[in-house]
Amino acid sequence: MPDFSPVDYAVPGFVALVLIEMIWAWRNRPEAYEPRDTLTSLAFGLGSTVSSLIFGGFFFLLFLKAWDYRLFDFGAEWWTVWWAWPLCFVLDDLKYYWVHRAGHRIRWMWAAHVNHHSSQHYNLSTALRQTWTNFATFGFLFALPLILLGFHPAMIAICAGFNLIYQFWIHTEAIDKMPRWFEAVMNTPSHHRVHHATNPRYLDRNYAGVFIVWDKMFGTFEPETDEEKIRYGIVKQLGSFNLLWAVFHEWIGIFQDMWRAPWKHKLSYLLREPGWTHDGSRDTSDTIRARWQARQSQENSVATENLIAASEEPA
Repeated sequence: MPDFSPVDYAVPGFVALVLIEMIWAWRNRPEAYEPRDTLTSLAFGLGSTVSSLIFGGFFFLLFLKAWDYRLFDFGAEWWTVWWAWPLCFVLDDLKYYWVHRAGHRIRWMWAAHVNHHSSQHYNLSTALRQTWTNFATFGFLFALPLILLGFHPAMIAICAGFNLIYQFWIHTEAIDKMPRWFEAVMNTPSHHRVHHATNPRYLDRNYAGVFIVWDKMFGTFEPETDEEKIRYGIVKQLGSFNLLWAVFHEWIGIFQDMWRAPWKHKLSYLLREPGWTHDGSRDTSDTIRARWQARQSQENSVATENLIAASEEPA
């Protein structure tokens, strides 16, 4: 099978769409782009490409070795098995959902993934804000079940490439909502805006890559609402356009916390969710959401009591 990387062919399209969105933003939403933020995102993308070139070959060889132990064999010309391609694409997207969810729930993995969320702007250039340190998270292990099922590493890589291409266009505010049937099944700009939000109701929701049905199946779906304007970024904003700080700030935070923590808690700062502390001095997404839900419940109770009281007043 000839070497083929779909993302390489998509890059000119990425550039063209960013330029088109910039024109749209200039006319309709000037605040959507900030020059320093966009340059940071582009630098992230370049560094991520270099990192992938350096470490990608090693992981591919590791996957090829694992493929020797596959349970099923699609034959010597595996790329001609037409039904394996859509099946691999769907299963790879399911794999993406879980590795993405782990990237938000395990601080060690979040240290790499936080890079993608660190912009306070939401536009197509944000899609290029990819990590330099993904190799250190061992997220690649999530692909091993597919390899052991018999899918060739090259097939998985190609499907993952198309998955990444799909996710590019959903990083925009230029599109409001897609048709209802599309929103019900597929990941869309509306669904993914929720994922990039810091609002308590939206935190750690909508992990999907291509198919939003995974979030609906596993209880992590949250629709976008017109009631609340989305705030983008991370809970503790970077407050800087320094590229190296943006890339490594969470790794630095982990090492600082581990250095200061009692021995019995050190590993928890790696493996627990972001924001966890042994003394409860910081918030996780769960505690932030719980506090917001309690406040909402209280406000609803007060509103109900006021409504009942108003209805009981004599005419």
